[in-house]
Amino acid sequence: MSNTSYHTQQIKSFVRELGFDFCGIARAQQLDEEARRLEQWLKKGLHGNMQYMENYFDLRIDPSKLVPGAKSVITVLLNYFPQQSQQAGTPKISKYAWGKDYHEVIKKKLHALLALINEHIGEVQGRGFVDSAPVLERSWAHRSGLGWIGKNGNLITRQQGSFFFIATLIVDLELEYDDPIAKDYCGSCRRCIEACPTGAISEGKVINGSQCISYYTIELKDLLLPDDKKGQFADWMFGCDVCQDVCPWNRFSQPTREAGFAPIPEILNFTTKEWESLTEEAFKQIFRHSPLKRAKYQGIQRNVKFLQHK
Repeated sequence: MSNTSYHTQQIKSFVRELGFDFCGIARAQQLDEEARRLEQWLKKGLHGNMQYMENYFDLRIDPSKLVPGAKSVITVLLNYFPQQSQQAGTPKISKYAWGKDYHEVIKKKLHALLALINEHIGEVQGRGFVDSAPVLERSWAHRSGLGWIGKNGNLITRQQGSFFFIATLIVDLELEYDDPIAKDYCGSCRRCIEACPTGAISEGKVINGSQCISYYTIELKDLLLPDDKKGQFADWMFGCDVCQDVCPWNRFSQPTREAGFAPIPEILNFTTKEWESLTEEAFKQIFRHSPLKRAKYQGIQRNVKFLQHK
């Protein structure tokens, strides 16, 4: 067995030990096709007020700008699908946000993975990225054979659907590379397109980010939400899972094994009245390790009030 093959097997073994669910590896190279698509998407203004999407364009498409001498992009998936359900009639929160902030959970694992590589393989330069840096994670996940990009813009795996966080570790180490999945297994299915409450999904896998409920309830920082959207949010207070919930591939979803993603009890049980009467101090205490911090207390209160206008 060559060193490259052995190192690849070692890394995939480390990934399993750290609790990740899937791992794929792709050659680090410029993402030319993805760059063209991203440029068109930005030119059409489909990112709304998310100006940060326009920043660091060259870094997004070229891993060597993030890690000099980059040779491999290791992509890992971590399942967040919960075993529990929210109480009926409570304001809906996207499943990814039910437990601890995934950035905190995954960054520790990526640091541990790089440490294991340096300990057992030798000195390797690398950087881990979890959603908060200019990396096209879904593109790398697709290129490394972990799944395909669905019509809803999510990475979908044949084994367990799409309820996964995606993270990458870019390293200057030559490894064996996985082949992308050549087939698009969405076929003629249009369930996500037809089910989207705000019509944010179009044919050709084009997602209008500026019309997505997640954009309105998390990214948009305006004091008030648009009047013309009243009654369209289907009780979603933070994020939206509709396009994933209706996806046939998610019938294969399995409950997460990650203890950090155990739901915060208040997320499962808080009624509308309890959200409305929540103080800022209590919000900061209960959700101090939660993704709900991103919308802040004022954003959550704005969203709860907006849901009352049907």
